[in-house]
Amino acid sequence: MSSTVSALKCRECGKEYPLAAKYVCEFCFGPLECVYDYAKIAKTVTRELIASRPLSMWRYREFLPADGSNPVSLQEGFTPLLRARNLEKALGLKELYVKNDCANPTHSFKDRVVSVAATKALELGFDTLACASTGNLANAVSAYGAKAGMSRFVFIPSNLEQGKVAASNVYQPNLVAVEGNYDEVNRLCSEIAGKYRWAFVNINVRPYYAEGSKTLGFEVAEQLGWKAPDHVVVPMASGSLLTKIWKALQEFKKTGLLARVATRVSGAQAAGCSPISTAFLEGTDTFRPVKPNTIAKSLAIGNPADGYYALQAIKESGGAAEKVTDQEVVEGIKLLAATEGIFAETAGGVTVACLKKLVEKGAIRKDEVTVAYITGTGLKTQEALHGHLKEPKVIKPNLAAFETAFHKNPELA
Repeated sequence: MSSTVSALKCRECGKEYPLAAKYVCEFCFGPLECVYDYAKIAKTVTRELIASRPLSMWRYREFLPADGSNPVSLQEGFTPLLRARNLEKALGLKELYVKNDCANPTHSFKDRVVSVAATKALELGFDTLACASTGNLANAVSAYGAKAGMSRFVFIPSNLEQGKVAASNVYQPNLVAVEGNYDEVNRLCSEIAGKYRWAFVNINVRPYYAEGSKTLGFEVAEQLGWKAPDHVVVPMASGSLLTKIWKALQEFKKTGLLARVATRVSGAQAAGCSPISTAFLEGTDTFRPVKPNTIAKSLAIGNPADGYYALQAIKESGGAAEKVTDQEVVEGIKLLAATEGIFAETAGGVTVACLKKLVEKGAIRKDEVTVAYITGTGLKTQEALHGHLKEPKVIKPNLAAFETAFHKNPELA
């Protein structure tokens, strides 16, 4: 058990609880989160110690709520932070980076949170790992549960992209397709979690699971030479990822690993499911749940559990939020691929398209060191591009046919 985590604490009333499979306060029904001994961490953890460890997210083990000495791991994390020189030129930015979490074992950032959740679930004595998912989490739970030797129950909307269905099924979990959207799937899972002693990563072990997202903030700071970026753009579904990246930077500052944090945090959503961005743009602290209608299915959470806290983090940091149409999502996917050679899923298209909008409206200053988070691969969401790409030219196998098709100048194609 992590010796730097002492309790679970309600984010609303502050009541503390023992470290158990518990996610909501008994008194005010607020969400619970992990409490760390930052003074202890500051005394023992240095930049040099972290740098001496293997290149995975568990190099930051003192900031995680599970036993980092023997984690359930597939070597997730420490994914590339790439200088996006072509995209920054296209957008008119001085210094832009892309954090490419497509490079994780199951090709999304969900490997980070599930590694923590599976490790903690074993510590707490569970033998079954479960989740409600829009796809990427289903893949990660299926894979990491297999690695841990656990039974797995994975619940998904029945209209999920086939790439994500196959990328879960290959690990042979109990895959359950529910006739409904993610919010309906999640409600069913909450009922099941109340009856069966299973570790639902995003329900009863959520306080631990969500902490894995912090490693995206830790890594960017380290990869930038132990400096916090000026601005980050983060896709939002439940809102948890954005809040944890913001929390990570604050934790590094509290423990002396960063001298200064003045990062502005901005959120990105698809217009067909944008309760958090809409609330921000309307200048309100509360959001209205919506029924999702977007190709960005990995972000299609109409009643985001951390929506309120995401709004808080955006405002506290001086960031912004935007939303984009499905057509703009497709254009964002194509822009990132054509400029930087990265094929992102629809959530990545949302991030890039919102990044573009935020630059155009002046919400991101052109001289800011900016990081765009790409959280999953486009190989899982190929359906979104159907009808939006050029068809290949079909020719006879001879030079004359090639030159006729390309007008003797391939650059004109």
